[in-house]
Amino acid sequence: MLNKKFLSDLEQYLASGELEQDFTHSSEERRLEMLDFLEKLMDVAELADRTATRIIFKKK
Repeated sequence: MLNKKFLSDLEQYLASGELEQDFTHSSEERRLEMLDFLEKLMDVAELADRTATRIIFKKK
């Protein structure tokens, strides 16, 4: 289930500015897909943060 390579590739895609370039040269439909993806990514990141906090600070 965990795929570190995908996350590393995504991180590079975002950090390089390539996503922004793709966004600039995409159709309106594709832009909406990209924004939906980023919104979902942020939701998942928030969930990951909450999960990590629970795991780290879980009472024994």
